[in-house]
Amino acid sequence: MSVAVRPSSATRSNTLTAGKLPKAAPWGLLVISWAIFTVVFLLLKASGSTKDFNIVGALFFGTILFDVLIVVISMVVEGGRKAKDRLVTSLVMSAFIVVLLPLVSLIYTVISRGVARFDVMYFTYSMRNVISVGGGALHAIVGTLEITAFATLISVPIGILTSVYLVEYGRGRLARAITFFVDVMTGIPSIVAGLFAYSLFALFAGPAIRAGVVGSIALSVLMIPVVVRSSEEILKIVPNELREASYALGVPKWLTILKIILPTSIAGLTTGVMLAISRVIGETAPLLLTTGFTTDMNYNLFSDRMMTLPVFVYTQYANQGPIATPYLERAWTGALVLILIVMALNLIARLVGRLFSPKLR
Repeated sequence: MSVAVRPSSATRSNTLTAGKLPKAAPWGLLVISWAIFTVVFLLLKASGSTKDFNIVGALFFGTILFDVLIVVISMVVEGGRKAKDRLVTSLVMSAFIVVLLPLVSLIYTVISRGVARFDVMYFTYSMRNVISVGGGALHAIVGTLEITAFATLISVPIGILTSVYLVEYGRGRLARAITFFVDVMTGIPSIVAGLFAYSLFALFAGPAIRAGVVGSIALSVLMIPVVVRSSEEILKIVPNELREASYALGVPKWLTILKIILPTSIAGLTTGVMLAISRVIGETAPLLLTTGFTTDMNYNLFSDRMMTLPVFVYTQYANQGPIATPYLERAWTGALVLILIVMALNLIARLVGRLFSPKLR
């Protein structure tokens, strides 16, 4: 005769808590939480309680709702121990999302306000003889690209050669002095770099000097320490075994640097250069001093004033006419174009690093 054994309460509890949430459940709950508060903030905007849709508020409160939901659902389905693990994981994810919120807010604001003048006219016309509506930023885009390119042409050889010296040759007081001054230059305010470049050229060309090349010199003062520091760290992580193998084959040191060390670190060096370019391409204060501003096209770096995108955005925002809307639209679109240029440069840097980095065979 068989005897039926009734499961104890502990066994039933273990059976109930033996469930497991699907792997995609946290991401699904996060998206649902964001969607809920997106609808809430859209309703607030439609009712007139808020002026604009608050994407940062929707993401922030949606993330808090996600933290609550994931813990409660995990407690019911998986048990208390797994719920604690879910809580810590969700808090780490929430901290990461909160850190990204300023970036999300910036990108959303610039795109939403900058698309108003993101048209053909903006990229084919300058501001010559434009008083209110119309005009474009072609002269500023060209000026930014030329000035930044010339600053890069100055800074990259100096910065990389300096880092090669510090890593491969530098010993003693000279190396320590170079490292000290590079650290000092890293903290120089941008306005000081502009004053230095302006004063240098004013000694020879007079106080009225304004030219693109002066702006390039000012930007190169800011770029060089960034290139040196980033390149130095990249060169340090090249394995010493590669150097020793090259020396063992009788290859001279200069050729080892040229053929082994630099090609091995090309991806990191390219990233460091792009970081330096991104550091200076949005500078306004030194360019106001050195290049001035103009409404005309100027392709010559060595003559007359040149307009750049940061200065263009500043002047459009600061010198609004009787009707402010066209000026603000041009300013926001200029900021959007500047962000897109930086993104394009970083994508190009990644492609260059991928194409020219050594391949394992």
